[in-house]
This record gives sequence, C-alpha cells and structure tokens, in this order.
Amino acid sequence: MSNEKPPVRVEKKAPPSSPRSSTQDIDAFVRQARSVGAARQGGAGRLILALDATMSRQPTWDLACSLQAEMFDAVRSASSLNVQLVYFRGLGECRASKFVADTASLKALMTRIECHGGYTQIGKVLSHALKEVERGKIGALVYIGDAMEEDVDELAAKAGNLGLRGVPIFVFQEGRDPVAEAAFKELARLSRGAWFRFDRNAATTLAKLLSAVAVFATGGLKALSARGRAEDLLMIEHLRGGGNR
Repeated sequence: MSNEKPPVRVEKKAPPSSPRSSTQDIDAFVRQARSVGAARQGGAGRLILALDATMSRQPTWDLACSLQAEMFDAVRSASSLNVQLVYFRGLGECRASKFVADTASLKALMTRIECHGGYTQIGKVLSHALKEVERGKIGALVYIGDAMEEDVDELAAKAGNLGLRGVPIFVFQEGRDPVAEAAFKELARLSRGAWFRFDRNAATTLAKLLSAVAVFATGGLKALSARGRAEDLLMIEHLRGGGNR
C-alpha cells in the first residue's frame, strides 16, 4: 500500500473499454460460486468496510461515519464483530487499518480521513480482501462508492474469487452513475452479495441494512432468518436473488 498523499484533484474520466466475458461464462461462474460458497458459523465475525475517499465523496463522508455504528450495535448482544477500514484516495493511495471491535475506534479512524481527488482503486480493495481471507475468514465486504473507472472484467474476476471464498460484496452506491451501477451490480452478483443505493435521504433504511450485513457476517442467512426483522428479510431476498436488483 502506497503512502503518497498528493493534494491535487484529478477529474474523473470514463473507464477504458474492454472486451466483456460472455453471458454463458459469467452464469457458469456464478453457478460454481454458489455450489462451493463457504458456510458461515455463529460467533465473532470479521468484516471489511471499504470506502471511496476521493473528492466527490466528501459531502456524504459524515453520513458514512455515523451509519457504521449500526453494524456493531446489531451484533453486540449475541456475538462480536471486528471491522477493518479500507479506503483509497489521491493518486494511488490505498490504506487498511487493523481490525477493531468497537464503533468508537472505527469512527475515530474515519474522522481523521480527508477526501482527496483521484481515480477509483476498487481493484486494490478487492485484492486486499483476497489476501485477508487467506489469513482468516471474512464474513463480508461492504463497499461504499459513487464511481468506477477501472477494467470491469478484472474487477469481476476478483469479485468472483471472493465469492468462491465465501466473501460476499455488499455495494452501497452513492449517486446514479450508470457505468458504476452496472459494474457494482455485477460485483455483487458474482460474489453472491447485494447492491443498494446510498442516499442521505434514506439514512434510516441504510442503517438497518448495515445492521443486517453485520448479522450476516457473524451468523449467515440462518442468523438473519432467526432475527426476522424487515431489513433482514429484504437482505435475504437480495442475497437469494444474486444481489443484482
């Protein structure tokens, strides 16, 4: 991970075009991922919270900081949750924190981060998650972002590999960039995760969905079904539908 911190802002450009995999190939890969996805057990869970910290995300950064508390609160009474913060910004800077077990520590990390202009680095986030799962089980990867400026097929391959290792990607998209939306839905589908809008006008709904992700990361679909809240049922519906809704 680079330690560079350039202050310059870089305007985002459209992602380079690249040949797409055939629908048949992708569907076959999804079937394989579903057949070998790792079963989750109850108890302590590890979750990666990844954030786009480029300049366009500055207006809603505080919202993300406040919503993360819901993840810890959702599992506090029944089990424990360890969350690692990963973020990218500027020209090549992508960093990861240690895993923390309380909302105060995570919020302290998040509030020290300033957004810098730059391109997206989602590929680095996914590569990092693949390395982490080799060290120990990861219950889920939550990604919050508004753009995608990378080779979508390369991202899809990494997302599929995360799915094969039992790590679903839950994407919360800010804004309505159609390129980002198509890519994010594909990452969610290939990893057996889910895609949702990230909207400050729906903060309450977002908080509940994040709590459902936390429950899933620690106990899987069984834990979501047992809790039985409306947001849990919605999450189950998205998961069983492949996340592409």
